Amino acid sequence: MRSVPSIIHLDMDAFFAAVEQASKPSLRGKPVIVGGLGGRGVVSTASYEARKFGVHSAMPMAQARRLCPNAAFLTGRFEAYRANSEIVMGLLRERSPLVEPLSLDEAFVDLEAGPYGPALAAATPAEGAQLVLALAEDLRADIVERTGLTASVGAAASKLMAKIGSEQAKPDGLVLIEPGSEQAVLAPMPVRALPGIGPATEQALRRAGLTSVADLAEAGFEELVGLLGKAHGAGVFQMALGWDERPVVPDRDAKSVSVEDTFEVDLADRERILREIDQLAARCVRRLRAAGRSGRTVVLKVRRFDFSTLTRSETLGGPTDDPAVIAATARRLAGQVDTTGGVRLLGVGVAQLADYTQEDLFAQAEREEKAEREEEELGEEGEEADEAEVSVEPAVRRWWPGQDVTHREFGPGWVQGSGVGRVTVRFETPYSEPGRVRTFAVDDEGLSASGALPLRPPAVQG
Repeated sequence: MRSVPSIIHLDMDAFFAAVEQASKPSLRGKPVIVGGLGGRGVVSTASYEARKFGVHSAMPMAQARRLCPNAAFLTGRFEAYRANSEIVMGLLRERSPLVEPLSLDEAFVDLEAGPYGPALAAATPAEGAQLVLALAEDLRADIVERTGLTASVGAAASKLMAKIGSEQAKPDGLVLIEPGSEQAVLAPMPVRALPGIGPATEQALRRAGLTSVADLAEAGFEELVGLLGKAHGAGVFQMALGWDERPVVPDRDAKSVSVEDTFEVDLADRERILREIDQLAARCVRRLRAAGRSGRTVVLKVRRFDFSTLTRSETLGGPTDDPAVIAATARRLAGQVDTTGGVRLLGVGVAQLADYTQEDLFAQAEREEKAEREEEELGEEGEEADEAEVSVEPAVRRWWPGQDVTHREFGPGWVQGSGVGRVTVRFETPYSEPGRVRTFAVDDEGLSASGALPLRPPAVQG
């Protein structure tokens, strides 16, 4: 372990929602919720103003609307998120070549490998800590100057403690954890504060009376290995003592994204298994979107009652992050596995990753709305219409809340909402005062989709 807290973890504050507020002056200081707006949509990110009402990531959008009905509900604009992520990651790489991105808005940085490495190596622990604080504050100030966004930073002698420091710093703060104080900082925390401890592991530890990190450290190596197995138990014990020698791995390029759950009681009911697969698919999609990725291959992992583990996969025609597509594919794969004896573990993953594009998002939203319309039409008619009576209507242009647009006469703006053949647009830019609202026909020839504007004027960007 290092004597200088030269590893930092940076986490942008409510990143997607913060980008929307910075882009749209009329939304600053107001609750903003970003996510899927269809009937099955979930919250991707909620601004801090929305979190005061109990809204949080992964919550069903319908529940978020009940809790915070006056919020601005927007679809995501990944073009804008990726552009600002690249600015932030560029600033990190100016500090060190060892930058490990975890998602669009989160990364570890090893300052010892950067231009200030020799100064940190020659400094006393106290001097080194002061230098790291100064570097971290300069970094946060540069991010504000270049993007107008805020970030929280944790600095420590290890990745584990740097991550915990950034959590304590939120929002818009900086926490430095002194080397040697790791156990004192960790001791009062719940066991879920440690990475790798999910709901199932937490329940296993709770049954043994272990609820805090201090309890884990006191339990010792042998007891944790007995409870969790050799590899997992040893890892948890080391983390409980604050030991973490994992290096910062530059530009980590994940080959896949996956989630899994181990069940306290083996699942035997087929419908319950399929419902769990749906939930795992939704969680997997949230990770995909957080990383700004999509993927072509869906993978299902099943560990049966006898501990035999099977995997099945299916490669799609193109990359996707559509939760309905991934869930349906995983369900098909489940049909290839005999689960009659019970299932101990389920996992859903996506491989062959590709960069996420905004066009994917709009296509997904259109598919969701089309599916819901078809369900409503079938419910009303009760039977299929006679083919002779079906008329072909011209395609209708669709506009999504939050989408960037421009009008020939009024300039750039964004869509506030649409329906009944009309679209409402607020005309403002990141550098303007809150703008005026105007309503147009959805097929107004003067209105067109446009790209995201930078959050700072070009002179500042350069």
